[in-house]
Amino acid sequence: MFQPQFLEQLLARDDVSAALKAARDDIDAVLWRRDVRAAANEVAAASAERGARASATIDGADIVVVDDSPMGRVLGSALMLTEAIPSQVDTWGRAPLQVIAHLHALASSGFEPAETLGRPRSGEEADDALRIGSLPGTSALAPGLMALSSLVTRRTDLPGLLTAALVHHEILWLRPFTWGSGLVGRSLVRCVLAERGLDPSLFTIPEHGIVESGRPAYVQAIRNYGSGTLDGVAESVVWFSAALAMGAAAVTV
Repeated sequence: MFQPQFLEQLLARDDVSAALKAARDDIDAVLWRRDVRAAANEVAAASAERGARASATIDGADIVVVDDSPMGRVLGSALMLTEAIPSQVDTWGRAPLQVIAHLHALASSGFEPAETLGRPRSGEEADDALRIGSLPGTSALAPGLMALSSLVTRRTDLPGLLTAALVHHEILWLRPFTWGSGLVGRSLVRCVLAERGLDPSLFTIPEHGIVESGRPAYVQAIRNYGSGTLDGVAESVVWFSAALAMGAAAVTV
């Protein structure tokens, strides 16, 4: 679970600050590319599609088309999420839990009963496509989500990339929904990057960087975060920063 007492200690660490700066520099470089700005709409659209396909791949849906198969529907859900992010950016900074619920309702329609859409799980089981394990109990969900909301709405002084890392990691670790937490958590990275002005046009492809880092490294990063130790959280932020740098480097025109 998110540990607010670690925030200042994280920022004081050389490895964390260096990783955040390097990723920010790589993202800034994309935003200043003349070819990217000249084709802004096309680049943003390609980023949304490539990001959705990468996110679906992480959850096992390594296919080409959306269809009625289970994996085809996963890809369809991922595409809906990346397409929905621009409309959620303004709401995110003041009502992040509302955005999370909305995105989950979009993603999990057809995978969960209608009455559970947008609602945290009430049981001790959840989809675990990455096999992270150590699922937190339902008693951890409300405190974890409230801490996440407080982080987003009250700690606007923090580097946006750090906030994006902690939001993503918290959702992936908590797995607050019976189905779709991974898809939602990865889409929220885009929401934070846009809302904090790091990538307002959503050119970069953070999901691509996560795929390129490899599933074992991804799983280990989430487990490190879930360890509740300063070193573990720091290592997870360093991994996240490197993944986002790879997502920036993947932008093409």
